[in-house]
Amino acid sequence: MSRVTVAATQFACGDSVEENVGRAERLVRAAAGRGAQIVLLQELFETPYFCKDQLTDLFDLARPVEDHPTIARMQELARTLKVVLPVSIFERANNTHFNSVVIIDADGEQLGLYRKSHIPDGPGYQEKFYFSPGDTGVKTGDTAYATIGVAICWDQWFPECARAMALPGADLLLYPTAIGSEPTDATYDSSDHWQRVMQGHAAANMLPVVASNRIGHEQGQSCALTFYGRSFITGPRGEILADAGDQEAVLVQSFDLAALRRQRAGWGLFRDRRPDLYATVMTLDGRSWTD
Repeated sequence: MSRVTVAATQFACGDSVEENVGRAERLVRAAAGRGAQIVLLQELFETPYFCKDQLTDLFDLARPVEDHPTIARMQELARTLKVVLPVSIFERANNTHFNSVVIIDADGEQLGLYRKSHIPDGPGYQEKFYFSPGDTGVKTGDTAYATIGVAICWDQWFPECARAMALPGADLLLYPTAIGSEPTDATYDSSDHWQRVMQGHAAANMLPVVASNRIGHEQGQSCALTFYGRSFITGPRGEILADAGDQEAVLVQSFDLAALRRQRAGWGLFRDRRPDLYATVMTLDGRSWTD
C-alpha cells in the first residue's frame, strides 16, 4: 500500500484509568472515522503524569505486558477498526520497570515492544526513579500499512535515535510524549523548541513525524505541571502540516509513501552518508582520533 493516513490524538488525563482509557478509545474511533490507519496516543495516557514526585506507592501502577487490561482493550479496538496502535504503558518486568510502547497491528496482534531508551531526571520529570533505561534498542518494524519507528518523549531530543529508526527503512517516525511547564521557571515555554527538534528529524531524514502530547494542569505533591499539547504532524521537509494547539484534538494527515521513498532516494541523504567518519558519535565525551 502506497498511501497511508496517520493520526495524532491529544487529551487531558484525570485520576480514573477507566475514564482515561475510554477517552483514548473515543479519540481513536474518531480518528478511524476520518480514515486514519495508524493512530498515535500520548505517553502514559492511563494516568496523570506521575513522575512529578518520587513515591513508592506509584509503582503499583505498573503492569506486565502479559494480561495487561489496557493492551487487551486496545488490541480489540485495533482489530475492530483495522488500525495500528502504538500503546504506551508503565511496564513491570519482574523486579524491573520500564516506560514502554506495545505496537499493535491492524489485526489486533502484538508486533513488538519498545522500551524508552533515554530517561530524564529533573524537577517535575523524575523518571529515573521509576524507569530503567530501555534494553530493546531503537525499534523499526513493519505494520499492515507502513514501516514505523516509535520512540518515547525524551528520546525525541536525540537525532541519533531518529537516524537509527530511519536507517532500517522507517516510513514514519512516531513520538508519544508527556511534556509541559518547567517547575523551576514558570516563564519558560519549551513548546517551540520541542517542535523544532522533531521538525529537524523530519527534514534530516526526509520522513514525516507524528508527535502526540497531553494537555491539562496536573498537581503533584512537590510541584504542578501544565502540559502544553502542541501535538503535530510534519511533512518530510519538516514543515508542520497540523498542530493541535492546547485543546483536545485529533489530527489526521495522509502521505504517499512511494512518492516519499523516491524523493528520499533522489535527494541522496542516505546515499552520501559516511559512517566511517562518525565514530565520535559512539563515544560519550567526543574523543577524537588525536586523543
